Amino acid sequence: MDFTAAPGPSQPDQNSERRAPWSAAGTPKPNPVFYDDAGLRSGWRIFIYLSLGLLLYGIELIPASFLLPVRGKPLAVSTIIVGEAMVFAAAFGAALFMARIEGRDSGGYGLPFRNAFGKRFWQGMLIGICEISLIVGCMAAFGAYSFGPLAFHGAKIMEWAALWLVAAILIGLPEEFLFRGYMQFTLADGIGFWPAAVVLSVLFALVHKTNQGENWIGVANIFVTGLVWAFALRRTGSLWLPVGWHAAFDFGESYLYSVPDSGGMFEGHLSNASIAHDRAWLTGGEVGPEGSLLAFVTLLLGALLIHFCFPAAPKPQKPQIEKTIGLAA
Repeated sequence: MDFTAAPGPSQPDQNSERRAPWSAAGTPKPNPVFYDDAGLRSGWRIFIYLSLGLLLYGIELIPASFLLPVRGKPLAVSTIIVGEAMVFAAAFGAALFMARIEGRDSGGYGLPFRNAFGKRFWQGMLIGICEISLIVGCMAAFGAYSFGPLAFHGAKIMEWAALWLVAAILIGLPEEFLFRGYMQFTLADGIGFWPAAVVLSVLFALVHKTNQGENWIGVANIFVTGLVWAFALRRTGSLWLPVGWHAAFDFGESYLYSVPDSGGMFEGHLSNASIAHDRAWLTGGEVGPEGSLLAFVTLLLGALLIHFCFPAAPKPQKPQIEKTIGLAA
């Protein structure tokens, strides 16, 4: 795989100059509570975006309530697929509206259509499956993980693998776009890229704290994960690599290695695996590998990989005035 960085800015349009319609001489400047010199303030744009997203999600809930009635199986894969697809449709649909309002290309918010499920996505999948395999491999090497007997055989293995691949991608898409898509782009427009990444990574982590069985070590790991994936966005210019990374890691946890994911055990896991709950520092215990101290090490390795494989674009050099003293014209 070619791990060279894609051409173009690391965050499309993020540093482009915005001009307000009242910048022309004689045009009155509107209320500074709502507008700055460049246009509608980023906080209000985020408010409009979230309002649109909630409206779209509410509309989606009407048919979904008939398609998926509650049957006491909140961890069913079908529930995950439909639920995450609804979240992504609302989040991305609201961004499409905002792109029209702001006069931008929606691809600038992190998920350009031309790169959908392309090279960057599969590079992310490779990184993600290597990360979870390294963690589980270390657990097994210390006698803290056992794969166990297969949970099913024959065609069922591929059927569940396909279902979990779809579910994992649909988990990665909305979570990455919500916390590192439109919100990251717009908040960075107001306070800068890295302050925005820190704020949104905190929110990303706190949302995961609502998962049953999650603990504060897992939450801390989710926060660091958010920063690493923001770094990948910064270096590659899109969210497709973090989406693939996210999807592969979840696929490895929930299906391939059959370990807890954010404190939950889901249906359709490949084997009846077991982990040592008395060594939670190594295995994450009931939380799963994201609650392991090993996960912080693998995130550091992932960040180093991004740093070296996707070097930062060189900053434009300031024009230098040649010294011509003593030289002939």
